[in-house]
Amino acid sequence: MTELEKLEAGLEYCYDDEEVDAIKENAIIWNQKFNALDPLDFESQRKMLKENLGGFGDGGWIAKTFNCDNGKNIYIGINFTGNYNLTILDVGKVYIGDNVMIGPGTLISTVNHPMTPAGRRRHLGIVKPVHIGDDVWIGGNCTILPGVTIGNNVVVAAGAVVTKDIPDNSLVGGVPARLIRELENDVE
Repeated sequence: MTELEKLEAGLEYCYDDEEVDAIKENAIIWNQKFNALDPLDFESQRKMLKENLGGFGDGGWIAKTFNCDNGKNIYIGINFTGNYNLTILDVGKVYIGDNVMIGPGTLISTVNHPMTPAGRRRHLGIVKPVHIGDDVWIGGNCTILPGVTIGNNVVVAAGAVVTKDIPDNSLVGGVPARLIRELENDVE
């Protein structure tokens, strides 16, 4: 298997492989072009997001500075708000539902690395998708780790590090994030 095929199969892969690296290099160029757009030209921004992400629903907005590793692995529903300095390391797939708000300085990552120095010296990575449900509010400076599923109607308190799945109708916070209390869902 090629390194890209290993990545796509969810196996360990070499992240500085030429074919894998080319995807990130394209994303670096795209990130620079997107971030250079007039900050008040929302039509051009939305057009570029719709053309370059895997999916970008109507009514969405992502503030500058936005960075990603691929773009085509990000699928965002309608009415999305991504605040300043959002980073999505979409080496693997990232699915974001409808009516989601993400605070400034947040990182969503699908890529992890070995716990052993030998594996890290070989530049290995492994990806796991991230799923974020509908009606989610992720506060500022949060980190969402690979493989996490966040349910519907979830609030992630500012500064939280989400290391495991979060059930529907939950308020979580802390490092690592833990359940603070259940939330009412007033739109069902």
